[in-house]
Amino acid sequence: MKLRSLATAVTGLVIFATAALAQITTLEGNVIGADGKPVVGAIIKIHRTDVKWDATTKTDKRGHYIHTGVPLGGVFDMTCTVDGKDVDAIHGVHSQMADHPGTDFDLRKLASANSAATQAAVQKALETGQISDDLKRQMSPEQKAALQKQIDEQSGKIKKQKQLNDSFNEGVVDLQNKQFEPAVAALLKAAEVDPNQPAVYSNLGDAYTGIAKSKTGADFDDNITKALEAYKKALELGPDEAGTHNNYGLALAINKKYPEAEAELRKAAELDPPNAYKKFYNLGALLSNNGQGEPAAKAFKAAIDAAPDNPQNAEAYYQFGMSQVAQCQEKDGKYVCPTGTVETLQKYLKLAPNGPNVPTAQATIQAVGGTIDTTYKNPVTKKK
Repeated sequence: MKLRSLATAVTGLVIFATAALAQITTLEGNVIGADGKPVVGAIIKIHRTDVKWDATTKTDKRGHYIHTGVPLGGVFDMTCTVDGKDVDAIHGVHSQMADHPGTDFDLRKLASANSAATQAAVQKALETGQISDDLKRQMSPEQKAALQKQIDEQSGKIKKQKQLNDSFNEGVVDLQNKQFEPAVAALLKAAEVDPNQPAVYSNLGDAYTGIAKSKTGADFDDNITKALEAYKKALELGPDEAGTHNNYGLALAINKKYPEAEAELRKAAELDPPNAYKKFYNLGALLSNNGQGEPAAKAFKAAIDAAPDNPQNAEAYYQFGMSQVAQCQEKDGKYVCPTGTVETLQKYLKLAPNGPNVPTAQATIQAVGGTIDTTYKNPVTKKK
């Protein structure tokens, strides 16, 4: 009886032991570093949340960890510690029987998230000028000093940009209102703030030119010289600005430097082909107003060549035609004019049948013996 009882007891123990073993399972996974390589020797802390139970394990040379004595059916919080610092945590892990997915710690994702958050915090610090306490805790003293220096520099740049914008905008408004001397003062201030802005010098040239037009003698010379210097500076900083070349050319013409003026206007036309005719026409008008008939005629002809069938360019035909008329000579009661004179004025009438100079053009054509042709159809008009 004793032997049977002992056997029974032993059998019961075996059954009990088997049941107890059935109540445990494993937790395992990998730890991948921020560099994508396995982390060796990382500590994995396992804490059961529903009852008191804690354990630790460590990753091997492959970055793999495993703990085989985990109670089945529990809910666990798992923390990954590297070099004595908790670097990641996973909550709500359920222990299961049989095969189940590993619980991996991928520090690349964490590094990426931390990096993005840190960058956002740094950007906010640069915008506000204040480093948050959380960001300070993440940074070394050297990093904090470097960021503070960057903040100070950024603050200086913002202040400088505001001063530049304020002075420049003030100068442009004065220029638009033909308040040339206040415009010069504001634009010179802008140039002091930032001497590398071509728009500042281009507008400064316009302001000095505006002053020069109302001056004579030494005052004219002084202001037109300053205008030309400002345009040159603007072109050094922005050599491909068609508008600056245009205005520089007009200022040169005012200063009676006609070959240089023509060169600048042609450069402006090259840089802005669609509006080349406007630039040549403006040059022609300026030269004509200054009594430079022959250079003016060349400029009007250049305007015609740049846009021969554009109705907006009609006045170039009129001005060039009248320059040809000025060369007509009377012989035996008839006018002998340069070849193409009548045709030029007729083209004006065709492009601008209601233009301001139509009566003069018609009378001139009749006077020199031509006929008025009104059958022309503009080739740039789209057919319906």
